[in-house]
Amino acid sequence: MLSFVGLKSFMKKVLLFLLIGSILSCTEKNPSTDSVFFSGEIVNPTSDFVVLFKNDIAVDSVKLDQDNHFSFEISNIEEGLHHFYHAPEQQYVYFEKGDSVLIRLNTVAFDESLVFSGSNEEVNNFMIDVYLNYEDEERLVNSYYKLAPEDFGHKIDSLRNQKLSELESLVVGEDLSENAFAMAKASIDYNSFLYKEKYPFYHKKKTGENTFHKLDANFYDHRKDLDFNNKDLAFFKPYYDFMIHHFGNLSYMKCATDCGTENHLAKKNHLHLNRHKMILIDSLVTEKDLKDNLFRNVAMDYLLKKHEANADCDAFIKKFESFSTNDLHKEEITRLYHGIKNLQANKELPDVFVEDYMGNEVSLKDIADNSKTVFYFWTASQKRHFRNVSKHVQKLQMSHPEYTFIGVNLRTGKNQWQTMVEERRLDTLSQYRSTDFERIQHTLIIDDLNKCVITKDTLIVDAFGNIYYSFKPNKKALVLN
Repeated sequence: MLSFVGLKSFMKKVLLFLLIGSILSCTEKNPSTDSVFFSGEIVNPTSDFVVLFKNDIAVDSVKLDQDNHFSFEISNIEEGLHHFYHAPEQQYVYFEKGDSVLIRLNTVAFDESLVFSGSNEEVNNFMIDVYLNYEDEERLVNSYYKLAPEDFGHKIDSLRNQKLSELESLVVGEDLSENAFAMAKASIDYNSFLYKEKYPFYHKKKTGENTFHKLDANFYDHRKDLDFNNKDLAFFKPYYDFMIHHFGNLSYMKCATDCGTENHLAKKNHLHLNRHKMILIDSLVTEKDLKDNLFRNVAMDYLLKKHEANADCDAFIKKFESFSTNDLHKEEITRLYHGIKNLQANKELPDVFVEDYMGNEVSLKDIADNSKTVFYFWTASQKRHFRNVSKHVQKLQMSHPEYTFIGVNLRTGKNQWQTMVEERRLDTLSQYRSTDFERIQHTLIIDDLNKCVITKDTLIVDAFGNIYYSFKPNKKALVLN
């Protein structure tokens, strides 16, 4: 019987064989060259280009041909993890010198349809299947957080061991390099380790316990062999996400011990806690990119949770700038803070343009004029969220008829957006699509799909609302006259 990884890979390989046999050429590894050949087909393209990145640097870009095929040949490539970007989506691809890698995907289901063929197809298909499985697994693990530490640990270890066993089986049948194996193993390990870093906080919240549950002596055994300076993983999401939560956990617990519970748990001392976090990162991480990325995350997290413009924020930004060595990050944080200042209550709604169902360009100000309006957001890549938020908005429309609820779609091609609106039978007059994701994201500071922007006429009431919580009985957003 095929496992979750094996079955998905098998089905996608069948589709690849049936649908693009015409371009299955030159897919064997060539050990005599330092070049990499990377090609493929994109069905229902949402952009004319494919861009290849190593970390955050663009290596090359190429235009799709008339058949929606693309092809790269990159000389003297740096081995390891890369990612390719076809606006507005992206995904990882692992390369070694001499590789010839072929992909096929359909943007209607970008990640789900992606399949690799050619050299190193095993590690690439394995990692995409682990990635796809993570969303389902996360829901399962969410039901485990109420368990006692020992029981929770056993459950997580069992899930991890199952995937490690499948990876070992893959190694037996394929000629996987040591580095390729390490990358595939990292995709398993750091997702599993992340669950354990989250556990004390999620357990406390779900059980309603007043204090953190005492953990077994070996609960954090995964910490014994952590590598804080792995350059190959610095831009790999499972590793990076783990590091974010790990340092959050360490700094919180250290501050609880050294600084006193009352001092650091109070919301007003968010500045105090995040200063500790940056000091801890600075003391343990030496790999420059990872360190700067973690500093950036701390700054983003602080400003996005505060949503304020005050002396504390000014002091925090100065502290961040003293740690970070990345000038682009410093500029980004400055822009973010400037954006937050522009989204305070009673400010004018910024000029942002979106596309209506008929393809006409219209500003959010025009949509919000002379009404109480709630802008909420969704994207095709998060279908479960789209279904849930659509149902929730329907309920809000019934309970709060004084508001006009406007859906704004992000990072989705026009045809797919219209299809999804029609399938959910949404009012096309209340649905719009952003054609410039970066502008709307930066201007409205969209850091969470549950975010909503509440306005009265063209003035901001709450630019940092939550579509699920802002309309609960005790919220200021409802006190509008």
